[in-house]
Amino acid sequence: MATVYKAKDLILNRFVAVKTLRDEFTTDEEFVKRFNIEAQAAASITHPNIVSVYDVGKEDNLYYIVMELVKGKTLKEIIVEDGALGWKWSVKVAIQIASALETAHKNNIIHRDIKPHNIIITEEGVAKVTDFGIAKAVSNSTITAFGTTIGSVHYFSPEHARGGFTDAKSDLYSLGVVMYEMVTGRVPFDSDTPVSVALKHMQEDPIEPIILKPSLPKSVNDIIMKAMQKDADMRYNNATEMVKDLEMSLKNPNGEFVFDEEDRNYRTQRISLDYDKKDTNKKEDNKKNGKFAKIQAFFEKHPVLKVFAIILACILVFSIAMGGTYLALSLGRANDVQVPDLTNLTVEQAEEKVKELKLKLEVKEEKYHLEIPEGQIIEQDPVYQENFKIKEGSTIKVIVSKGQEIVKMPKAVGLTQDEATKLLKDSGLEVEVKEEYSDSVEKNYVIKQETEDGETIDQDEEIPAGSKIIIYVSMGVEQVQVPDLSGKTESEAKSAISSAGLKWKSTDKTSDSSKPNGVVVNQSISSGSMVDKNTEITITVNEFDEIKTATINVNVKSLLNGAVEYEDENKTTIKNVRLKIMVGSDTIYEQTVSPTATKITATKSDKGSKEVTVYIDDIWKATKTLNFNNQTSITIE
Repeated sequence: MATVYKAKDLILNRFVAVKTLRDEFTTDEEFVKRFNIEAQAAASITHPNIVSVYDVGKEDNLYYIVMELVKGKTLKEIIVEDGALGWKWSVKVAIQIASALETAHKNNIIHRDIKPHNIIITEEGVAKVTDFGIAKAVSNSTITAFGTTIGSVHYFSPEHARGGFTDAKSDLYSLGVVMYEMVTGRVPFDSDTPVSVALKHMQEDPIEPIILKPSLPKSVNDIIMKAMQKDADMRYNNATEMVKDLEMSLKNPNGEFVFDEEDRNYRTQRISLDYDKKDTNKKEDNKKNGKFAKIQAFFEKHPVLKVFAIILACILVFSIAMGGTYLALSLGRANDVQVPDLTNLTVEQAEEKVKELKLKLEVKEEKYHLEIPEGQIIEQDPVYQENFKIKEGSTIKVIVSKGQEIVKMPKAVGLTQDEATKLLKDSGLEVEVKEEYSDSVEKNYVIKQETEDGETIDQDEEIPAGSKIIIYVSMGVEQVQVPDLSGKTESEAKSAISSAGLKWKSTDKTSDSSKPNGVVVNQSISSGSMVDKNTEITITVNEFDEIKTATINVNVKSLLNGAVEYEDENKTTIKNVRLKIMVGSDTIYEQTVSPTATKITATKSDKGSKEVTVYIDDIWKATKTLNFNNQTSITIE
């Protein structure tokens, strides 16, 4: 009903999606109403898994909604391209959808058209629910809008299909169908007409997904089957409960936590109908009057026998009626037969087998296969499972192997992920995508390609069709978090930078006595920021001279070293000398000391580097530099 344009918001400088109602519908009250419903419903909800609405309005005859621009593919496109998806990925997507529905339902909005076409998966793998065009408030009691049942029949809930009351549980049923399609690659019910599909939703039980995909964990199978219960009371009560079980399935895939004891007792079961109820009322003509009169006279004379005769006649009539009905049903009813295992049989062998069981065989598709020889059956639908029966005359569809095809390996390296995937699939190869960081290859481009065994495979090398090729796609340069360097010494900061996957570029100095000394007080990139790995960081270290006290020790004996005769002219020994200690221009010690003194001590409080000078009798002189920033003592000898 609408056209969507990519547009640019010139005020906020961002790209947006603008949905406009098509011209042919602008005069149709039904479509205008649906368009406004979508705008109002989506705009009233804010959730990371719901496409945001920025603005809505009408200009002249143009109705428009300005919405978040989501880059990605619809879930339906992904299923069509890749087939059945991995169960873990499917569960994670389902959690996001259920979370979006949880918020919508709490805001009294029922989506009513949950399907893979209305779920966009962004390039980052985030699921976004969109298209609230047929949403209804919970208080509304019907799914008919403007006299017509609207929605996608393959994803209908039974109550939706019959035009009954829909509520939050109807959306959860549809989500169960979406999960079914994700893990099996097919919808649970399909037919030639929409009416037939709708009837199947109301009357038939789906083949459990675990039968189609035996590798599917039990808990995931149970979640899907619980969401798809035909009786709404047997489904999840709300999206919150479903999210809880989905999250639990990731932790305990084969756990028995989905159905409680009551659920297990009342789960929907497959039953066979033995007969159809038919009316058996019949009328008989009256006997000839004469004969009837004689019989009547006899019973009037024998009233007791009349009672017994009536009872006997009723029993006889009932027996004949029941026997005839049973015989008719037995002749017309198709028997249930066990589904045969046709895999690895040739088509001829399979035809003989199904013929014996009064079934039909249809070759649905032929495709190449790595292991199964040409002409043999690869897959069948319905699949074989012990005690799984179908009616005589039913058709089993099969996929037949075309044998092994040899193809030439194309070059995927250097292409985008989408380009490489399409190229490889067009060449008849299976594709698995793995992501890794790269400092040299741009994001979303293929770095390398290899076989499932990890062998590098070159361009034009011959390889069996159907082989799995793993392509490694660049996630761009790895993003790392910048650590908090404040308060660290320069060496500690360098170590933290290296440990975080970053590079130290340089160290600037500052002198601020109001901040701690000798540690980092600033960094070029704020802590907590996410940056490319190996980004360079500059740090600023605070360094200023502090007043500190140091001790000066003088060894007089060592300084004199016997260089002076300590005797006067009368040969009298001199016992003392004059010692003076100076720090810079300040004299801190001046006294007479023994020439044999080994440790004269003085202290000085100062900052920076100063020259210490020692004088002995103003004749001998010794100097040494003292750095008050990092020295607490100095010895001159």
